[in-house]
Amino acid sequence: MELWFTEKHSDDVNFSINTDRQLYSCQSEFQRIDVFESREFGRFLTLDGIMMLTEKDEFIYHEMITHVPMAVHPNVRTVLLIGAGDGGALRELSRYPTIERIDMVEIDELVVEVCRKYLPQTACRFDDPRLNLYFEDGLKFVRRKENEYDLIIVDSTDPFGPGEGLFTREFYGNCFKALKEDGIMVNQHESPFYDSSREAMQRAHKRIVESFRISRVYQAHIPTYPSGHWLFGFASKKYHPVDDLNSAAWNLLGLKTRYYNTKLHVGAFALPTYVEEILRDVE
Repeated sequence: MELWFTEKHSDDVNFSINTDRQLYSCQSEFQRIDVFESREFGRFLTLDGIMMLTEKDEFIYHEMITHVPMAVHPNVRTVLLIGAGDGGALRELSRYPTIERIDMVEIDELVVEVCRKYLPQTACRFDDPRLNLYFEDGLKFVRRKENEYDLIIVDSTDPFGPGEGLFTREFYGNCFKALKEDGIMVNQHESPFYDSSREAMQRAHKRIVESFRISRVYQAHIPTYPSGHWLFGFASKKYHPVDDLNSAAWNLLGLKTRYYNTKLHVGAFALPTYVEEILRDVE
């Protein structure tokens, strides 16, 4: 007997993983949470049937959403994490001793509990003393903040269900207000490949460009995400993601990574022509 997890990447494309067993399943107040175990990808988390991470390739996403802004901003002291309930972005941020405070806002407390129990590879730094953990709506939380953060990382689910409000013009405007005068915001930006995710990516980019003077998009290859081609947004009040990269300073930190490096950092902002055209259409 074989057990397969299947996710619909488009109306005509499915992605499937052969799984050994289902470790957990529950309907929280906000979404369905499932954890599976597979031979190829190890344990993996899905929310409402959508792949969030696998043990085998999660390092790509979490390194790219975290180290890119940290290598550009010279003095990150306060960070706001929105979403990120699996703990992977927190794990990477916790490696920087210069960070003084990390506020993390996750709408679904059960996601954190499940990840701490079943996915300790990512959910391993929730005991960091610099962490303040809030279980509430990130959209409402950031409304109350002004000139407070050096870096905001929006590690959200896709733009429907609990994550829908984190792709709106209001939300990005509130993030701009919550950042200090040289602050950076980074967000997961969907994929440019299939129609549905491309349209979501365009909407997000258009709204971010309206709020931030500097707005660029960068990419990574994540095998289990739709098409494997994934984008991130880099928005800043002051720093350019390539021109202001301080490779020497970041490399002196001696952080061991598996995907990110400062040469790749520069290359990640060199986008395929079709992606540049899609972005230009909404700028």
